[in-house]
Amino acid sequence: MYLHHVAAYIPAAVVTNEHFTRLNGLASDWIIERTGIRERRRAAPGENANTMAVAATRVLLAETPGFDPAGIDLIVVGTYTPHDTIYTAAHAVQRDLGINEIPTVSISSACSSLLNAVEIVEGYFAMGKASRALVVVTEHNTAYNNEEDTIAGHLWGDGAAALLFTKERLAPADLHVVQVMTGGAAPMGKADEAVTLKPVDKGIVMPFGRDVFQQACTYMARITQQLLDNNSLKVSELTYLIPHQANLRISANVVKQLGLDPARAVNNIDRLGNTGCAGSAIGLAEVWHTLQAGDKIIVTVFGGGYSYGAMLLEK
Repeated sequence: MYLHHVAAYIPAAVVTNEHFTRLNGLASDWIIERTGIRERRRAAPGENANTMAVAATRVLLAETPGFDPAGIDLIVVGTYTPHDTIYTAAHAVQRDLGINEIPTVSISSACSSLLNAVEIVEGYFAMGKASRALVVVTEHNTAYNNEEDTIAGHLWGDGAAALLFTKERLAPADLHVVQVMTGGAAPMGKADEAVTLKPVDKGIVMPFGRDVFQQACTYMARITQQLLDNNSLKVSELTYLIPHQANLRISANVVKQLGLDPARAVNNIDRLGNTGCAGSAIGLAEVWHTLQAGDKIIVTVFGGGYSYGAMLLEK
């Protein structure tokens, strides 16, 4: 399986830390020290998870002029911040593309949805049910966020990314999807209540951030090392590690555990905030044009119910 291209859509509106200083007294330096976040993006009025998914897909297709979108035969979209739970972002993308009668799947495992979506694509490809798949990850966190929450209200940003996977290589520059590994650690710690979003009850809350931090550091480092070991790779052979963009201190901790050069870790949380399952895909889009033949990249994620995973890509 191959990754032909990845592209991102980022809303234009910038929300700096000073907004939260004025709102609830949180100092910018305090936010930066604990999260690494300096600013984040907010969807404009009329934008939502569906529109951003469509926008990211349009950017992807605009950047791949030689590809005929009519050949897409599978769409998988991940989000935990839906605009509509019936007419989902996956359906919105399909309608915008105008491709009828193909499998169209919506999933949610929170911030690990990207890699679960890739595994779904692997399954469809293996069963011969598809050969060209569009994966989109989109989050409208600010639609659910309570900005006055001094624990987690300042963490969230909006954004989306689209990835085109193919069963066979389309171009020499395509990235080979070497291996994807995922798992769930829901029995561990406070996985059932550390981060929740109950639409009929309340928005995004994170009452047990310390537990999230500890488990994310443990599982992201562990699955990344397992992926390296499975493929007989040393961490020094990685060109980039792209972690889930939850907290800059989590990324730094994972990098330290692995013994990776910090310069090889891709981070955008300082500029975009926590963009959920879109964050690491946006990071991949940001370094896409720097990749050279032989480069090796690992994307590692940690999400809802303490689900986790890692994916090895090679140019």
